[in-house]
Amino acid sequence: MTVSPPVLADDEIQRRLAAELPHWYLEDGWLRRKYRTEGWKGMLMVVNTIGHLAEAAWHHPDLTVSYAFVIVKLTTHSSKGITERDFALAQKIEEVVQWQPGLAGGALEGTPNDDQRFRYIKYDK
Repeated sequence: MTVSPPVLADDEIQRRLAAELPHWYLEDGWLRRKYRTEGWKGMLMVVNTIGHLAEAAWHHPDLTVSYAFVIVKLTTHSSKGITERDFALAQKIEEVVQWQPGLAGGALEGTPNDDQRFRYIKYDK
């Protein structure tokens, strides 16, 4: 049987969000993040990415999905609060969904953001 990890205190959560995940916030016992997309295709890509990461991690978020956005909500149900598991998955989701190869350098150029036909997510500035 898996041991439930300890719940983090709200002040620790707020401090870590500010330092590690500035686009995420604490609300009603959940870590939350809203990803804005350019429409249906982008929303599906974000949802599928989060689904893959969550399943691989065996830690499953609640999602609110609409045409041009996805809201992610994380808590550790077995612990009845936010734990290291939630931060670890939030960081991996953030890393993958916000990845912009064109800005990272290297062989991958990324999608052309100046052409609406190819944009699918509204990246954070």
